[in-house]
Amino acid sequence: MALMGQMMSAPLLISSIIKHAARYYGSTEIVSRRTEGDLHRYTYRDCELRARKLAQALGALGVKQGERVGTLAWNGYRHLEVYYGVSGMGAVCHTVNPRLFPEQIAYIVNHAEDGYIFFDLTFLPLVEGVAPHCPNVRGWVAMTDRAHMPAEAKVPLLCYEELLDAQDGNYEWPQFDENLASSLCYTSGTTGNPKGALYSHRSTVLHSYASAMPDALGCSASDVILPVVPMFHVNAWGLPYSVPLVGAKLVLPGPKLDGASLYELFEQEKVTFSAGVPTVWLGLLQHVQANQLKFSTFRRTVIGGSAAPPAMIRALEALDVEVIHAWGMTEMSPLGTSSKLLAKHQDLSDAERHKIQEKQGRVIYGVDMKIVDGEGKELPWDGKAFGDLLVRGPWIIDRYFRNDASPLVDGWFPTGDVATIDADGFMQITDRSKDVIKSGGEWISSIDIENVAAAHPAVHMAACISAYHPKWDERPLLVVVKKPGAEVSREQLLQFFEGKVAKWWIPDDVAFVTEIPLTATGKMQKLRLREQFKDYKLPTA
Repeated sequence: MALMGQMMSAPLLISSIIKHAARYYGSTEIVSRRTEGDLHRYTYRDCELRARKLAQALGALGVKQGERVGTLAWNGYRHLEVYYGVSGMGAVCHTVNPRLFPEQIAYIVNHAEDGYIFFDLTFLPLVEGVAPHCPNVRGWVAMTDRAHMPAEAKVPLLCYEELLDAQDGNYEWPQFDENLASSLCYTSGTTGNPKGALYSHRSTVLHSYASAMPDALGCSASDVILPVVPMFHVNAWGLPYSVPLVGAKLVLPGPKLDGASLYELFEQEKVTFSAGVPTVWLGLLQHVQANQLKFSTFRRTVIGGSAAPPAMIRALEALDVEVIHAWGMTEMSPLGTSSKLLAKHQDLSDAERHKIQEKQGRVIYGVDMKIVDGEGKELPWDGKAFGDLLVRGPWIIDRYFRNDASPLVDGWFPTGDVATIDADGFMQITDRSKDVIKSGGEWISSIDIENVAAAHPAVHMAACISAYHPKWDERPLLVVVKKPGAEVSREQLLQFFEGKVAKWWIPDDVAFVTEIPLTATGKMQKLRLREQFKDYKLPTA
């Protein structure tokens, strides 16, 4: 007969995180730059009380367990309260990305069957546009007080602060099955309609634990953490959960994400750690370098969403900021890997260390990964063989929301990325499977080409896409946005590649553009670029 452990059984619930923060880090600050323009300060103790009031208010509105409640909001304290109030009462917090097309937003709201939508005033025009197409939404809640409510609106609105003021906060967080749904995030929908990843309380708490660990995001109570990655994008990589879990001071930047506004907030609030996509750091770096500034407390950042160019990593290191490369997906809650060095790497030269840091890193406990060839055969971890990347684990989806067909292959989730894994388990994304350039039967990594181009002093942004070639089928075309006032020729750029990549990898041509389209999550939109250049004739063709 099996001998069972004799330990307490307590469900892993999201409400336990904010309850813990209020009880043991009650006086720690949460600072938010509000859409109203000012800075708001309060504590974890205040946040938990207001989240309880919100849970009461939702109950008074008739919101039931399992019902979806949507948000269209920036990183701010009210959005944080919705995270905890909605999930804590047993409903599902559905963060909607306001950067998507209105048609996609209406599709997502209807597909999720959101009962209420909480929104920041910035998005009132968006709400007025999509509301007529979302007949099942029972109420639109403006996240502000009565004094700032719009004088006129095309949609009947509820006032957030009035909803909370009507409650006394005398509310006990309910206990229920930890496998119940807690939150819902949709993919950015670059191909077809966005798909929903429905997280559970259990998966979210486990992800929060794991992401806070030293070799993951490394959150600590001694940190001041500013997530630049939006709370409407994969739950800001889980930071709204992992930061209260460790009791760190939390700084929420609101709608102002330009370099000057971020730098001011970093310095004023003594931020030590941040997280965001490369395009955000590009703006911050330009502001700092143009004004010959330094960071007084900012010491490390996690960069994900897309690969950080080596030139960006070097530039941040020159400002005494450690760059932690990370990788994940909406379907993974999102964290999968983090590129932190091992003890044996401490004596490496800078060049050798940089090569490792440029990789997306090793899995954090809870995630398993492998690479396979076109027939599904597992490939060796030698840092050279590259194949399709598959993952599995307790915070990785089993299937998409309201879709019975599972995407899993023998229990593994196919990520759509092409990668290598070295002998120490460091994974490196070489491309998205749909972006890899197949030239004469051999693969060329568009990411490697972009990284070289981004290091040129005249290049602001670069994307590498395939262009048709009658002999080789596909050849690389480099699409470049120059820095303001900078000049560089096609020939100079192509010459810049010599000795940095294999000769046959060097692009066949360079196209200069004024801008590169970005997705709603700040990634380069190569699908649109390929469409734009579909009839492009290479000089080598």
